[in-house]
Amino acid sequence: MLLALQKELELRREELANTTVETIYFGGGTPSVLSSEEINQLLETVTANYIVSEAPEITLEANPDDLDEAKIKALANSPVNRLSIGIQSFFDAHLTLMNRAHNSEEAKKCLEIATQYFDNITIDLIYGIPNMTMEEWKVNLQTVFNFQINHISSYALTVEPKTALEKFIRQGKYKNVSEEASLAHFNVLVQEAEKHGFVHYEISNFGKPNYFSKHNASYWKGVNYIGIGPSAHSFNGKTRSWNISNNAKYLKSLEKNELPLTSETLSKDNQYNEYVMTGLRTIWGISLPYIQSEFGENYVHHTQKIAQKYFLEETLQTENDTIKTTQKGKFLCDGIAADFFKVM
Repeated sequence: MLLALQKELELRREELANTTVETIYFGGGTPSVLSSEEINQLLETVTANYIVSEAPEITLEANPDDLDEAKIKALANSPVNRLSIGIQSFFDAHLTLMNRAHNSEEAKKCLEIATQYFDNITIDLIYGIPNMTMEEWKVNLQTVFNFQINHISSYALTVEPKTALEKFIRQGKYKNVSEEASLAHFNVLVQEAEKHGFVHYEISNFGKPNYFSKHNASYWKGVNYIGIGPSAHSFNGKTRSWNISNNAKYLKSLEKNELPLTSETLSKDNQYNEYVMTGLRTIWGISLPYIQSEFGENYVHHTQKIAQKYFLEETLQTENDTIKTTQKGKFLCDGIAADFFKVM
């Protein structure tokens, strides 16, 4: 698999030929199973085939049960300079419900060690968990603040079909997810994060100044990217592509020097929809001058017309020809964005 990833990196170098790579992200799945030597091997392939900035943001996703002190120390001595740790909660009952492999003690021990070696750490937290009290949610947040973590990604729990949680809810073992509880947790998250110096720069992301995720911000701003490996997605502003999800077929294709991907060209409507969807989730909002230059006058009129309703409801606001969500509109922004979508 490592050789195949390297091969794909080599075959696709022309896609970013005139672009400086600012961020590299090891994520999706559990890249922490790789040794530091294997990570270095992949990074050497990147630097040999792409123009890489002098100080790229290099993030590695990991779960607390993957990160003992030896592993963290080895990563600290590698070019990786940012850790994304899937904590989710500091309560064992929540972790069991979400079928996580680690427990609360492992989560705390992991952060205790990681913060000694890494300054740039982001953690995932889940809210809206059935039976989670507001007090427990506040304890989760305070625990993060106590560790002096500089970035939080936080998401409402969603129940996926055919999972253990979905089955337990159907059987009455757990309450279903409550939108009211999720909203209450979200509002407390926003208030507490702000009190502790975090900027709410994207609906699910909170960072202290200079600790915003450069990688994720690039997605939201429509910067070109390539994804390497089975199921990985890529985007160049006009075309989206995705790799085959079957590992064996992925390997076989690259053995023959063939790229195992499918692509589609986005219509102007779809490009506009993506811009609105990602823009409204961020503090940067959507720019009317940008819509004018990229999509034309009709799209500006369409945007202004739809926005009027939300200005009256005080869920959107306008500032210097830019439309942004208000605090009241943040939790509703995906639904608001969908209202702007143009459908052919």
